[in-house]
Amino acid sequence: MDSFGQRTEQLQSRTADQATEVARLAGAWAHEIRGPISVIRLNMELLAEDFAEPKTPQERRLLEKIQVVLRECQRLEDMVNNFLAYIRPRPMRFTPTNLNEQVRRVLRFFAPKAKEARIEIVDYLAPDLPSVLLDIEAFSGALFNLVLNAQQAMPSGGQLVVRTYAIGDKVALDLIDTGVGMDEKTCAQIFDPFFTTKPGGSGLGLPTAKKIIEAHDGEITVQSELGRGTKVTVKLPVPPRLPAEPSPQHDASSPPAG
Repeated sequence: MDSFGQRTEQLQSRTADQATEVARLAGAWAHEIRGPISVIRLNMELLAEDFAEPKTPQERRLLEKIQVVLRECQRLEDMVNNFLAYIRPRPMRFTPTNLNEQVRRVLRFFAPKAKEARIEIVDYLAPDLPSVLLDIEAFSGALFNLVLNAQQAMPSGGQLVVRTYAIGDKVALDLIDTGVGMDEKTCAQIFDPFFTTKPGGSGLGLPTAKKIIEAHDGEITVQSELGRGTKVTVKLPVPPRLPAEPSPQHDASSPPAG
């Protein structure tokens, strides 16, 4: 390797080390502030109990202010937890799994929210899909996040089409909503950390989902049109089949087993 190549490699290594150190410090900082937030929330909850039955206008106003602080504490806790999940993903534990089973599991969990939001779920799950390697907990969390985003894109209700199919050496999952859609600029930014169009959103849900899918050696793409809806596609590789174990060969002179 020439001197320019060595210098480039050193700079890349140094940048990677610095990024790792920044992530470590940020994680430590997030972990530390979680404690004080919990203390504030706990004390606000105790105060809310004291004023659970306000008797005067002043007490009612005080209770409303306490409830505002509680909501903001919860939002901060959610942001910290999302941030830690993004920068400190846990090790994956992959298991051969049928994708349809996990999709049905998430949709069952989502069904009450869908009913409340007046969202019709239509599923077209291909039979006989080949198995894929999934960390079931992590993948289900990512998929639920994607479904939740589809719901939030349909504030007046709508339809969510969920479709699975095989394509080459992969299996694919489409989530197609009839929501508000996104313009090209917004669509290009949705996986950027901390980018959000939702009031009070952390901007880490979709980036975390993308990291989880990529940890499965998968890919996620988004197509959207403002005023018409959004299509999210997740593709996962089908692992190569293991070679069949050879049948045991018995010597003709040896007695049969058993």
